[in-house]
Amino acid sequence: MENQQKLLLTHLHGKSGIINIEREVELSGSTHSKGVLILSGYIGELFAQDIPLSLSASICFEQLYNGVDGDSASSTELYALLSSLSGVPINQAIAVTGSVNQKGEIQPIGGVNEKIEGFFQVCKMRGLDGNHGVLIPIQNVKNLNLSDEVVEAVRNNMFHIYSVSTIEEGIEVLTGVPAGKKDKQGHFPAGSINYLAYEKLKKYANASKKG
Repeated sequence: MENQQKLLLTHLHGKSGIINIEREVELSGSTHSKGVLILSGYIGELFAQDIPLSLSASICFEQLYNGVDGDSASSTELYALLSSLSGVPINQAIAVTGSVNQKGEIQPIGGVNEKIEGFFQVCKMRGLDGNHGVLIPIQNVKNLNLSDEVVEAVRNNMFHIYSVSTIEEGIEVLTGVPAGKKDKQGHFPAGSINYLAYEKLKKYANASKKG
């Protein structure tokens, strides 16, 4: 939602971790680079307690040729990574903003009204159909001061504003699939996002051992 650029992510078996392509070509500011590095901490704590993290993932914004900074897209990048690992698609009608810490907690961002209003206008030009919406940090709800047009669209269920406090809540909104929490034995519920992502990472870890 920050620049309406398409986020591209690829992942495969490897040991490079999460690579920020913007950083590699010196188009990423320090805050944005820090946000991407935090993703590794979250993935490692959630999935790599009993297996080595054998992952090579690259993240970039398509056709972005100027510098990028700020960590407001870090939750978006994490959602994209979880979607890619699990194989569960994300609802492309929902725009996302919000930074994230290593515990998966969504953190507040600046300019929330401008970001919502900007995305709303894009959706309006392309035709609102009741599926469009935005995902924002729950802490920013108190900062909302939106135009009457947006408020009316929300009231009529033509536009939606979702507030979340964790990555788990956000990925469930974006995919419609439960995130999945570990049970006492450390297992994720079958079919959940985290279960599917863990199974993929486990395959990568086993391939590394064989290799």
